[in-house]
Amino acid sequence: MMHRLFTLVILLLAHSICTSLSLADRLTTESLWDLGRIGDVAISPDGKQLAFLITNYDLEENTGHTSLKLLSLGESEVGHANVSTSKGFGTAMVAPQSAIVLKNMKGLSSLNWIQRPEGSRLIYVATTEGENGTPQAFMLDTSNEKAIQLTTVANGISNLKVSPSGNAIAFTVDVKMDSTVTDLYKDLPKANARIIDSLLYRHWNAWHDYAYSHVFVAHFDASGVLGEPVDLMDTLKADCPVPPFGGAEQFEFSPDGKELALTLKLVNNPAESTDTSIFLVSSRGGSLKNITPGMPGYDMEPRYSPDGRFVAFQSMERASFESDRNRIMLYDRASGALREVTSGLDQTTHHATWSEDSRGLYFYSETRGTQQIYHIDIESSRLQQVTQGQFDFTLESIIPGTQNILVRQQNMLRPTELALVNAIDHSLTTITDENGSIYANLELPTVEERYFTATDGKQIHNWVILPPDFDPLSERQWPMLTYCQGGPQGQIGQWFSYRWNFHLMASQGYVVLAVNRRGLPGFGRQWNDQISGDWGGQAMQDILVSTDAMMADPKIDRQRVAAVGASFGGYTVYWLMGNSENRFCSMIAHCGVYNLESMYGSTEELFFVNWDLGGPYWKSAELATKYAEFSPHRFAGNWHTPLLVIHGEKDFRVPVTQGMEAFTAAQVQGVPSRFLYFPEEGHWVSSPQNSVLWGRVFFDWLDKFCKPKVP
Repeated sequence: MMHRLFTLVILLLAHSICTSLSLADRLTTESLWDLGRIGDVAISPDGKQLAFLITNYDLEENTGHTSLKLLSLGESEVGHANVSTSKGFGTAMVAPQSAIVLKNMKGLSSLNWIQRPEGSRLIYVATTEGENGTPQAFMLDTSNEKAIQLTTVANGISNLKVSPSGNAIAFTVDVKMDSTVTDLYKDLPKANARIIDSLLYRHWNAWHDYAYSHVFVAHFDASGVLGEPVDLMDTLKADCPVPPFGGAEQFEFSPDGKELALTLKLVNNPAESTDTSIFLVSSRGGSLKNITPGMPGYDMEPRYSPDGRFVAFQSMERASFESDRNRIMLYDRASGALREVTSGLDQTTHHATWSEDSRGLYFYSETRGTQQIYHIDIESSRLQQVTQGQFDFTLESIIPGTQNILVRQQNMLRPTELALVNAIDHSLTTITDENGSIYANLELPTVEERYFTATDGKQIHNWVILPPDFDPLSERQWPMLTYCQGGPQGQIGQWFSYRWNFHLMASQGYVVLAVNRRGLPGFGRQWNDQISGDWGGQAMQDILVSTDAMMADPKIDRQRVAAVGASFGGYTVYWLMGNSENRFCSMIAHCGVYNLESMYGSTEELFFVNWDLGGPYWKSAELATKYAEFSPHRFAGNWHTPLLVIHGEKDFRVPVTQGMEAFTAAQVQGVPSRFLYFPEEGHWVSSPQNSVLWGRVFFDWLDKFCKPKVP
């Protein structure tokens, strides 16, 4: 009897263990789209409530729906009884239950709080009902969940922002100012053509639409009714925000609501210049005052100090260099004096945010393969690092009346959740758990840092991501992916991508090597600047040296190493196809630059190639030689490695013909190759089902050449 009982216990334990193991899961191409994505966030004026947007996707419907949630910040303290550890982050988590206020809406964006005489209200943009719905401003009373529509702008609005005084709102409207062919030739209403007289007629993934994004302001009257919007940029053929990626961060109200600071690009040659400027204008309209004359680089993101004395803004010093060091400048509104707060700082800054006392600024910055929050005193320029650890933090806002800072927290294992950082003791508390139910049973890879010695003796930082079942003591060898970063200036940090996802790659059984090669920020300006004018030089050697060092590890199968990358990473793959001495068993290039000469003539932002390549290939014999030396198409005769080419038709940054040229070169030479073409995608693949297709083709190709054949 005891023997039978013992046997039964053993069987039950075995079943329990097997059940536990079977419950564990791994991230897949499809399950990436099960993850909720946190959007806009907003803190109530009293600092007690957090509103945020969360988007969830329906893969079958090929679309996403956004909801608005509210949670109490008073329940988000480390001393709270329900402290746990966030899986994937390993940090303290106090995630109070959030209430869904608006559910599964289309076009929900631009979330703000506004302080009105009747109390605090949420204000946002949403699409009106009906077949011809347009995005309009709405105001919501969270106590009864009743919303009223504030605007009725014909073609809709975007980038909604509220005045700190609560008496006005600002937003952008696309104003048509250029003539189409059918406007010019009214007797040819069915003509379908464009007449183009200047550059930047298309940008990233869109053609110029004959309209310009203008900032409008509308004031509330004494009865709380919103008045007629006023165009602050009337007659200007310019955009605010500056395209293609600018948002509401590029304009701001003064604390008293009487003035706005705008980011504008008013130059004669926008395709060849990064010269944006900060302009001040009355919230009632009128003349614009340029406070950054003679500053030829990017000047963006104006921020008024809470006491109204200063305007802080991000500034790049060098003309036409889009990846220059971002400084923080201060403009004294009384004297007009300008000075740099971050002078001597050998790193770049992002999203400068004032402390409540107007004595300091917080910002985030790339830091040796991570992204950290810093504080700088505006008088002494004393710098203090506020966060630490293997995370990418981005700064959201200061919590009024507290010592806490609201941040976004992510790493290679887990997408963004919201967290609080204590500005005094620097403690970190994760306060949302939007993807906790998915991560509860998810097997996680391991992330390591490794350093290898470059050909010039410098140390190269590498992230190495190991599969969930990687065992350093076993005799098993693993296939490896050398990931080639784009940019070319964009750090491989602790980010969670929804396509180039290292967690996903490792979960598919690959060791991933991510090389922070020359040209990537976070390691000093000299390291960052070394890529410009040297695309095929030291950066490529850094990747090859790191790959060789990893291949020397007995856990890596040297015969099953692939190289993958997008944009400049795609350029890298094409370059390595002809210059890596057959190190790789397979290659994947997404939206990569193949032919430097034809790319120069067909891209749109010429300031980028003028800086990074030195100008047009006909500029001098010396430059023509450099183009030939670094253009991958010159080495296509050396191609033997199987190649997957991926490109989107609407990619105007790196035009689709680059991918077509590369695929043709491979096919003509009999190199095993495939072309995955997306007629409706640009530089990125953003549609849910297209993204899943991308992942399936990506791993099918890798598995075909890099995975051991199963007998």
